[in-house]
Amino acid sequence: MRKFIQVFTTTERKEDAERIAQTLIEKNLAGCIQITGPITSIYRWKNKVERAEEWLCIIKSRQDIFADLEHAIREVHPYEVPEIVAIPITEGNTDYLSWLDEQLHG
Repeated sequence: MRKFIQVFTTTERKEDAERIAQTLIEKNLAGCIQITGPITSIYRWKNKVERAEEWLCIIKSRQDIFADLEHAIREVHPYEVPEIVAIPITEGNTDYLSWLDEQLHG
């Protein structure tokens, strides 16, 4: 059985989030990407607490193609160290997951 994931990444600009989404869909590395924002992120960077307005991409994909998906994000992401984290989808609508699987390469 295939294992599905949701991958999260954030960007400073909506245009960057849209470019990431377009790239992943065109390469069949994601079946759907939702972009939400702006959100407020508070984090430590280079020993300083930072606050930023960001856009969140919620990417639906499959675990076995995560390495390709991560590589594709890194190629177009403007951040020096982009957040690219995945969590497993443990349950889901069978019809939706079948549709998702059909959208992805491999």
